Order: sequence, then structure tokens, then C-alpha cells
Amino acid sequence: MSSFVAEVLESAGKLEKDDIGTKIGRLARRVEEVKAEVCNTINKKYEEFIPSLTNGEDLVNQVVEISMEIDVLKSQIENEVQRDLRVAVTEFSELKQQLEKSTVLLSVLTQLHEFDTALETHQQALLEKNYTKSAEHLNKAQHNLTLLKSRKGVELKMLQVLGTELIVQKEKLLYHLGEEWKQLAVWNLPPSPAPTKGQILLKYILKPLVVEPSLDVEIELRANDAVLRFSAVKSKCEHELPAKVYLKITTVLEFLYQHLLHIPLWVSVDRKEKQDINLAELLGGMIWEELSEIIIKNCLVFSIPANSSQLELYEEVIKATDKFEEKLKEMQFLQSHSTDLLKYARNVNVHFASKKCQDVIVTARNLMTSEIHNTVQISADSRISIPKLHSLVKVPMISNIVPSDMVTLRSGKQLSSRTMCLPTCRISQSVQTLMELAYQTLSEATSATPECAVQLFYTVRNMFHLFYDVVPTYHKETLQKLPQLAAIHHNNCMYIAHHLITLGHQFQYRLPSPLCNGAATFVDFVPSFRRLGTECFLAQLRTQRDELLERLSTARNLSSLEDADNYSAANKAVRQVIHQLKRLGKVWQDVLPVHIYCKALGTLLNTAITDIVNKITMLEDITSESADGLYALCRTILEEGPGIFQPLLEESKNKTFQEEIPIYVPKWLKFQELMMVLQANLQELVDRWTDGKGPFAAEFSPIEAKNLIRALFQNTERRAAALAEIK
Repeated sequence: MSSFVAEVLESAGKLEKDDIGTKIGRLARRVEEVKAEVCNTINKKYEEFIPSLTNGEDLVNQVVEISMEIDVLKSQIENEVQRDLRVAVTEFSELKQQLEKSTVLLSVLTQLHEFDTALETHQQALLEKNYTKSAEHLNKAQHNLTLLKSRKGVELKMLQVLGTELIVQKEKLLYHLGEEWKQLAVWNLPPSPAPTKGQILLKYILKPLVVEPSLDVEIELRANDAVLRFSAVKSKCEHELPAKVYLKITTVLEFLYQHLLHIPLWVSVDRKEKQDINLAELLGGMIWEELSEIIIKNCLVFSIPANSSQLELYEEVIKATDKFEEKLKEMQFLQSHSTDLLKYARNVNVHFASKKCQDVIVTARNLMTSEIHNTVQISADSRISIPKLHSLVKVPMISNIVPSDMVTLRSGKQLSSRTMCLPTCRISQSVQTLMELAYQTLSEATSATPECAVQLFYTVRNMFHLFYDVVPTYHKETLQKLPQLAAIHHNNCMYIAHHLITLGHQFQYRLPSPLCNGAATFVDFVPSFRRLGTECFLAQLRTQRDELLERLSTARNLSSLEDADNYSAANKAVRQVIHQLKRLGKVWQDVLPVHIYCKALGTLLNTAITDIVNKITMLEDITSESADGLYALCRTILEEGPGIFQPLLEESKNKTFQEEIPIYVPKWLKFQELMMVLQANLQELVDRWTDGKGPFAAEFSPIEAKNLIRALFQNTERRAAALAEIK
């Protein structure tokens, strides 16, 4: 009995297994047939454009029936395997693999159905102008197509057809969106190449609001639309305040966010991933970098304080920038990691130092290239006002105890309070302003941060480097041609050098390390500036000297003055020399320091006198008429020469300098002695020689004295005796 039951059960199990295998085979054939029909339908619909609504519905029904049969078979196989696992492992594994293959094919058919349904829904939504729904179903179709491409066994040609159809439908949606945008969003803009919407917003709306302080934003809400327009307002500011710029930009972006930018760009089909992005985030990624650069260059740069006392007030700008970025983040226009504006605003100390240094250099260069002849008078009492300085370190106290090795110069004698003072002269007003700028900049450095202080200090040094290079080059032609400007430039250089001696010392202990440890000095500039001024003025003196000698060269060597033409030429040359020296005396009057003035004119007059004396002593024959002519010429110089020296505007104060002419003109006494020689007789010359101890011997060498005697007197025994006395 038991064997019979076993046989029956075995036979039933075998029959059931055979039945499942038969069903799986039949399902596999039906799946392949449906797949072929689906591929054929897709090609007809999307490539040959043949309507096939009824066939499509039949295919869907067949897919559903096959899916249900597959589920039933799966259940039977699992039950059968559990009942007799050891016996049917091999048989049912093969059946299950065949069933899984059919399942994969069925999944492909399902995705093809979903793709087709998504496109049809998209087309219907497009007709209804429901563009959001249309875009969502296009996205679903794209997702299905991506899954199909990842499956094996799907025909490449069919995928190409589906991909082409998807692209066509996307372009169709974009076209309809563009047409709707043209009707709903009206841009009254000047003609230009077609830019993107982000570029239009940036170029024609946001940038003008930053650059033009006279523009304001107006919003008009209507029943079916809204209008954003600019209005002109009166503004005296050249650059708008950052807080106002932020308000205008926020107003525009809030308007766009409420009416457009809040719409999601697309919704992910895979619900496990949250990838929703709205238009505000997309727009921010497109224009934020350029917009922040525009705000920095056209607004924040100009809001940087001009002096350190205003740095505390800049905290308001930092707060406004922070609120502005937070507002943009709320609208998702700005990502949390984007803080370009805030970083710039918080680095105000660095930007202040850079701006201050740049402004100082620009101001200094403008002063250096301005006119030199606009002058001011300085004296020993002139002072440059310095603001109250802040001490960063303790200033070392100077001991009142006199070291034992200090030397007292003279008992009861002290240096004058004006020993280290500049003499009275005239300098360019621009140079005085330049020096004041240096003091003011160093004063600000004493209250600035250490980094800023160092930068400001070296900016002042660079300013003097710039003067040394720019002024001689920029004013080269005028300094060579105009004696007065050469004198003023000389004074300018001496004035700067005078202040540079103590400039660093005055601020040294109020500056941070390492400046307070001895690095804050300008003494190294002093020799260069003194040399710069001296060389310029000496070059002008050489030019004037050459002109004097050129005029004297037309005097025909002062020979044969008994001839009227020769005397006239010589007299004209002397008159021109006197005129030139007087002209120089006028242009240098009240400009050069008195001692420089007298020394310069004395040197030039001495050059002219030396040339005249040398010409006369070289004459081989001087007649009495010629001697009288030479004397007359020399008397002209003797009478008018002292009048050249007029360093001061008050005539009465110049007499002292005119009486001291022998101090400034080394050959003046020799010139006077020459005039005595021209009018003396032979015995008087011998008496003035006095064995080499008289005034004649003091000014002339024996050779020069003999040449004069031979030229003035005829060859007689008396002349021979006189020549013998001169040794």
C-alpha cells in the first residue's frame, strides 16, 4: 500500500514538474513573440509614424497576462522546490533560470510601455500648456530610456529610435517655453546679440543698480502680471553705499523668486535621491561669481575708509554684507559655501592698507608732476603739523646724567637754537604738500595694525624713491633751460633731505616691530637727495658759465681797443655779461638761500673776471689809448658788479652782501689791482711790487707782472730796470 502511494505521489510530482516545464516553455515563446511585436510597433510609431493604438493596447494586455502567469509559476516552483528540494534541484534550477530570463524580458517590455506612456502624457500636457507636467514626464521617459540602455538584449536600433524621439520632444517643449516666455516676460532692452536670460539680468538690471547711484527699483503688481522698472532719482554720491546696493539687488531677486525662480528645475524619478533644484539656484550658479565681482569693484572698493579713524564705522558694511548673503541663501540663490563678498568686507584692514598705499602713491605722483614754479617760502620757523601720535611701545627715556667722557666745547658756549634749521628760501608748494603727506601717512601708521603699519611705512619710502626717479625725468627740459626752476629744484631736494634726517626717528618708537627696532629710518636717502639737488644746480651753473664765456669770446681778445670797432665789440660783450648776471640775480632773488645765492653769482662773476684778466695779461702790446679802453671796461664791471648781489627783496638789506663781494669773488682783488696797473706809471708798479711783498706781487705772479710791464711800456732802460726788480 505504501509503495502504491509512493508511486502515485511520485507520478503526480513528475506530472506537475512536466506541467511547469511545459508552461515555462510556452511563456518563453509568448514573451519572445510579444517582444517582437513591441519592437515592430515602436519602429512603426516612432520611425515610420504609423498609428497603432489598437495593437498597442493588445500588447499591453498580453504583457499583463504573461506577467500574471509568471507570478503563478514562480509560486508553484518555490512550493515544489521546498517539497522535494534534493530531487528537483537541478531540474527546477534550469526552469527558474529560464523563468528569470523571461522576467527580464518582461521588465524590458514594461519599461518600453512606461516610456511610451510618458511620451503620450507629455504630448497631452503640452497641448494643455501644462509645461511643468510635460517636463516631469519627459524626465520619466529619460529615466526609462537610461534603464533600457543598461539592459542586455535590447536592440540598438530601437534604442536609437527612442533616443531620437525623446530629443525631438525635448526641443518641442523648449520651443513652446520660449514662445510663452516671449509673451509673458517683456524685456525693453537695446538691440544686441541674443544673450542668455542670466546675462540679460546681470547686464541690464543688476549691474546698473550697482554702478549707477541715481537708479532706483520700482515694482508694479497687476491682475495678471507684474512690472519691474527703473526710476531716476537725484543723487550727489559718485558711488552708492553698499547697504543701498544690497537692498536694490535683494528687491529685484525677491521679485523674480516670487514670480519665477521658486519653480523646481526638475523632480527626480528615483525617489530615493533628493535632487530637486529650483531656478534660483541655477541662476545663482550662472551669475553669482560675476555679480560678486561687480559689487566688489564698483561698490565695496569705494567704501573702504580713507583713513584709519573710519575703520570702526566699516563694521556696519560688514553686517550689511552678512545680511545680504543670508538673504540670498534663503532664496537658494547663493550656496552656503559662497562668501566672496563677506570675505572681502572682513579683510577691510588689508584692503584699507592697499587702498591707502595706492592713494598715497597716486597723490604723490600727481604732486611730482605738477608745476615746480608755484612756490612757498620756508624759514627757520616753518613747521609741519603732526597729529598726536599713538605710542605702541615705550619710548626710551634720555638720561639727564652727563657721561664723564663727554667733551665740553667751550665754557659757557651753547649751540644756537637754529643750528639744525633750514635757511630761508623758496620751495615748490607741491613738495611741501608731499612732505606733509609723508608725515600724515606715518602718523596713521602709528595707530594702524602691525601689518598695515609696515605697509604704510614702506609706501612712504617708495614715495621718495618715486620722487628721485620721476622729477628729474619728467621736468628734465625745464630744469635745463630755466635757471629759476633749477634753483627751486635744488631747494626742494635740500628740504626733503633735511626732513629725512629725523623723519624716521620721530616715528620709530611708535611703530610696530621690526620698525621700532631700528628699521624705521630714511637717513639712507639723504646723500642721494643732496646729490640730486646739487648736480641739477651745478649743471645749470655750467650752462650759465658757458654762456658768459661765449659772450666774452666776441670781445676780440680785448686787443687794439684804440680801434672803435674793437672797443665797441668789447664793450658790448662786457655789457651782455653784466646783463646776464643781473638777470640771474633777479630770478634767484628770494629763491635761493642767501649764502647759496651769493656763492653761485660770485662763482659766475669770478669766471667772467678771470677770463678778462687772463686775456689782458696775455696781450703783447697795450697802447695808452688801449689801456684807457681796458680801464673803462674794467671800471664798468667794478661799478656794476656789486649791484648784481641782491639776494633779498628789501634793497637796504643787500648792502652788506655787496660790500662782501671779495668773499664771494676770489679774483675781485686781482681785478682791482689790474685796474691800478692799467693806470699806473713804471715807478708806481715797482713800488707796488716791493720785492714781492706789495699788493702787485700778492695778486700777480712774476711772469704775469713782467708780461704786463712789457705790454704797457716801451723797451727802455727804465723798463729793463723795473723788470729786473720783479723776481
